[in-house]
Amino acid sequence: MNNNAISNALVLAIAMISSGCAVGPEYHRQDLDLPSRYAPAAAEAGVASLSAAGNWWSVFKDPVLDRLMDDALANNLDLVVAAARVTEAQSQLGMVISDQLPAAYASGSRERNRNSSASGRSAPGQPLETTNNRVALNVSYEIDFWGKYRRSTEAARADLLSIEANRDALRLSMTTQAVQGYFNLLGLDAQIRVAQEAIQRGQEALSMQKKRFDAGVISEYDYQQRSAELDAGLAQLPPLESGRSKQERALSVLLGRTPRAVMENNVDRSAPSLPSSPLVAPSGLPSTLLLNRPDLREAEQKLIATNARIGVARAAYFPSISLTGLLGSESSALGNLFTGPARIWNFAGNLTQPLWGAGRLGRQVDAAEARFDQAVAQYKNAIANAFREVQDAIAAQHATREVFEIERRRVDKLTKTWNLAKLRYENGVASQLDVIDAERGLLQAEQSRIEAERQFRFAIADLYKALGGATDAPRA
Repeated sequence: MNNNAISNALVLAIAMISSGCAVGPEYHRQDLDLPSRYAPAAAEAGVASLSAAGNWWSVFKDPVLDRLMDDALANNLDLVVAAARVTEAQSQLGMVISDQLPAAYASGSRERNRNSSASGRSAPGQPLETTNNRVALNVSYEIDFWGKYRRSTEAARADLLSIEANRDALRLSMTTQAVQGYFNLLGLDAQIRVAQEAIQRGQEALSMQKKRFDAGVISEYDYQQRSAELDAGLAQLPPLESGRSKQERALSVLLGRTPRAVMENNVDRSAPSLPSSPLVAPSGLPSTLLLNRPDLREAEQKLIATNARIGVARAAYFPSISLTGLLGSESSALGNLFTGPARIWNFAGNLTQPLWGAGRLGRQVDAAEARFDQAVAQYKNAIANAFREVQDAIAAQHATREVFEIERRRVDKLTKTWNLAKLRYENGVASQLDVIDAERGLLQAEQSRIEAERQFRFAIADLYKALGGATDAPRA
């Protein structure tokens, strides 16, 4: 058999692949009962549509936040791990694809042997010592007649796309955590500032009462009452400062900073502006657009992979057909190794058909189908949760803004109340307790306003996360 014969055999094998059918079910997207739109129309007054920008946090118009997010995207270690997993999956796909192609390798050997002259094994006249030199090119190939390797490639490709979607989902989750962590840090800064201002007011009031007490104008009861109120204000600071340090370190880790930088607690921040109106998804967008959310793309690709592996399991029922070939030279003399008489070749075909395995193959198919059923349920559940999260996020974003506006008005009113209480006390119309109650109410209202502003910013971030980070068109 010459080289042309071996080449023709390989061409025939490849032709058999193309004519063969891949066993197992073809993937079809699940029938989903989706609404026509995934968000209500933005028709009411004062409602703005979401920006389609990829960097969704730019809606806050905070250059410091933009720089922090650039650092997070470049240095976050979870994203580094996710990128490495994508590279690993790409390599796995390449290895699976290589199973569909012939494998060739070269070999070479040199052997020297000596037979015993006393054993009687050597024929008369034959030398006791022999030398054999051999070089060869070996080719092996398994015909993918039933599509086992094609289904494996389909599954590996879906695995790759699933891991890429997981990376995108991780990116979205990380950016949401970082944005909310930044806003939490701003909120703690504001709460500490308000507490410090209240302490300063208390210290000024206590200083005034000390002079009045020394002059005999007020009783010790009034003086101690004011002193205790100052201590109550001072006790609020340590927990807030501890919480701020903890939040700053957590944000530093998200930003991918070194341990030294994490310990330094040095995160830049400014005062971002809030959107002037509530945000909702633009009206008229098809509900299928939400299927481009990273976690839903990941769930569907896992579904595709499990579907393909049903075909891999079923292919084990059918014969395995493999071809092997060898072309080389063999000679006892090294100088004759590459001459015509030293040429050797071998070509062989092998067929293996499973006959009995105590039900192993059937159970493998059943397990593959069960995994597919699990993936279907997980995919549908992920879609239902995605639509729920969008609607919840839109409702929360409107509710938190209303609360924020109410708390802001409340602070203005209680500020006036506190000023009036001081005036009434100075004119002898009200007691010191009335002033203290007004101060407490104002401090509590200011803290509530800060918390409402933080929750409003959180709700905006949650809305963008629920929508997958942007409202642009889905990927092909």
